Amino acid sequence: MRIRRILAAVIATAALAGLGLTGAATATATAQGAPSYVTPSQCKQGGGTPDLADNLCKGGTHNGEQID
Repeated sequence: MRIRRILAAVIATAALAGLGLTGAATATATAQGAPSYVTPSQCKQGGGTPDLADNLCKGGTHNGEQID
């Protein structure tokens, strides 16, 4: 009886770990897909400076992203 509970816990842990790994892989693939665009206000809110000459956000959390 005790072995069944331990085995069930091990299988459940392995299944949840597998779901976590596939979720991380999907998130990474999505992040590297199409280029992201931010508005000038989103750039400023993220701590960056919108460079309208180059259409890029410089600095902050949106550093290097294109401005729409």
